Amino acid sequence: MFVKTVIYVDSVEEVLDFYYQAFGLSTCDMTDDGDYGELDTGEVKLAFASHPLAQSQFKQDYIRCHPKQPALGFEITLSCVNVPECYDKAVEAGAEPLSAPSQKGSVTQAYVRAIEGTLVALVSKISTNE
Repeated sequence: MFVKTVIYVDSVEEVLDFYYQAFGLSTCDMTDDGDYGELDTGEVKLAFASHPLAQSQFKQDYIRCHPKQPALGFEITLSCVNVPECYDKAVEAGAEPLSAPSQKGSVTQAYVRAIEGTLVALVSKISTNE
């Protein structure tokens, strides 16, 4: 069973605050030393840990990702009721706008890059009852 995704970052506290400001995701767990924190995202958690914590665990098998480097080959997807509103809120909170909201079939989608460099897809199903 898939339990969580952990993304390694410079400042766990700063990134948790960004995800709250941008997407309304609340912190549900954080270590006293601030090296690890989780967001309340439902069954599968989205967690962040500090680069020093990763380096201590993985030694030479860890390559640090920097927010200004090209994005790594993955994204996280968040469901939104109103994608344009969510997109604007994320950009206001400091996300880099990548792809403005657009309709693709029955889904509205947009893309931003979070402050730590993660690609974030924002998606919402379009109601056919209107």
